[in-house]
Amino acid sequence: MAAQHDVEISSEVAAKIARLPLKEGDAFAKGGLLVAFDCGLYQAQLAKAEATAEAARREQDVTAKLAALHSAGAMDVVQAKARAKEAAADAAYMRTTVDKCTIRAPFAGRVAKREAAPFEYVTPGKPLLEILATGALEVKLIVPSKWLAWLRPGAKFTVHVDELGTDYPAQVARLGANIDPVSQTVGVSGRILDAHAELLPGMSGWASFAGHAQ
Repeated sequence: MAAQHDVEISSEVAAKIARLPLKEGDAFAKGGLLVAFDCGLYQAQLAKAEATAEAARREQDVTAKLAALHSAGAMDVVQAKARAKEAAADAAYMRTTVDKCTIRAPFAGRVAKREAAPFEYVTPGKPLLEILATGALEVKLIVPSKWLAWLRPGAKFTVHVDELGTDYPAQVARLGANIDPVSQTVGVSGRILDAHAELLPGMSGWASFAGHAQ
């Protein structure tokens, strides 16, 4: 069995980790906090950039009014507008940077591996966590290629999980794109129906289709 999503979370900023609340095996909800960085410097730079952008916007407004009264030239208006755009872009860049100071879970899952520690200083690209989705798991099957005569996406089958000794209902999601000419088999991807907290990626077992023996 395999998780539908297996993601390595990396840092996008250079900063010290302020919070890394989850350990290996811990579960989390979608949107839950995975990592928080100490971004005081970036937040200060954002405040400065926003103040500069506001001042530039006001300068643009004043220049436009002066131009309407013929007290400022067309070039003054163009330059004020350019400065306002540049300042607004700088502020937007800093807002994006500050937004990267927290990383939230893109889906519900569990931590497979933790590769950093609280208070560690990291640089962009540094791996922090490997996370797995705990929703419906995918099942990888190898079946006889002659089954392609009747097997279709949506077909129901049963998976017996060796580690648990339990059967689970599943459904074919995709058929493989090519056939192994030596073994005359084809790969099939299935999906366990519904969520089962006891199932974990890496578990193995057997699949059975009603009326068809492998």
